[in-house]
Amino acid sequence: MTGKRILYVSSDLFPFSSENTISLSVFKVTKFMQSIGNDVRIFMPRFGVINERRHQLHEVIRLSGMNLIINDIDQPLLIKVASIPDARLQVYFIDNEEYFKRKAIYEDENGIFFHDNDERALFFTKGVLEAVKKLNWIPDIIHIYGWISFLIPLYIKNFYKNDPIYQNAKIIVSIYNKTFKGSLNEDLINKIKFDGIKYKKIKLLENPNYFNLIKLCMDFSDAIIKGDLFFPKEIEDYIEKNKFLVLKYYPVEKIETVYQQFYKETVLEQIN
Repeated sequence: MTGKRILYVSSDLFPFSSENTISLSVFKVTKFMQSIGNDVRIFMPRFGVINERRHQLHEVIRLSGMNLIINDIDQPLLIKVASIPDARLQVYFIDNEEYFKRKAIYEDENGIFFHDNDERALFFTKGVLEAVKKLNWIPDIIHIYGWISFLIPLYIKNFYKNDPIYQNAKIIVSIYNKTFKGSLNEDLINKIKFDGIKYKKIKLLENPNYFNLIKLCMDFSDAIIKGDLFFPKEIEDYIEKNKFLVLKYYPVEKIETVYQQFYKETVLEQIN
């Protein structure tokens, strides 16, 4: 499979974040897909723990400067860019002083989940989708990783449903059995309704915990990739009940050609 435009949106990416199953998976698959002739773009949050000087991040003026409305408040969007060392890959970082300046990822120094993590996810979602529009770059495949990106399929299929940039894109989500403690802000459902998305499509978010976010994300995705071998029964049952298209778990060492085949033979050729 060559000549396709593939958008990767991830919470983690090595070497900008620590080595873990998500960061290494995204690192390997993006480099491989680019190397065989696809056009790859990567987006991730510019968490405050990322060292801008070490990784040579700089602002992309032509993409920055717009405001995003989050819960009826304008929030300025900053977009920065850096390159993966030894690869011809640019990584775009979604940034905002209110949401991403703090020197932490999802929890404070006492291990308390940030009360505005829901808004951070909303800002990241809109930031990515607006930036891609501004690039005027039409993806064939959108592959997302990490819970902070899990609202993207919902917004593509609803808020951006008439936008030609996204109308033909196939959405894949890699799911992991890596939960966060507790739930997001319970007002998240109302913040999404503010964007004109109807309650019946987001009623799972009456309880916005990790596994309900996964379920909602799968509901609006075209295919699922299992990033872990085992998942709770409620997730396995939900997948079975809804007959989702699923690629079983493969270790990171084997994903490159497996994902290429899945993209080509299943996602692009079988899904209409």
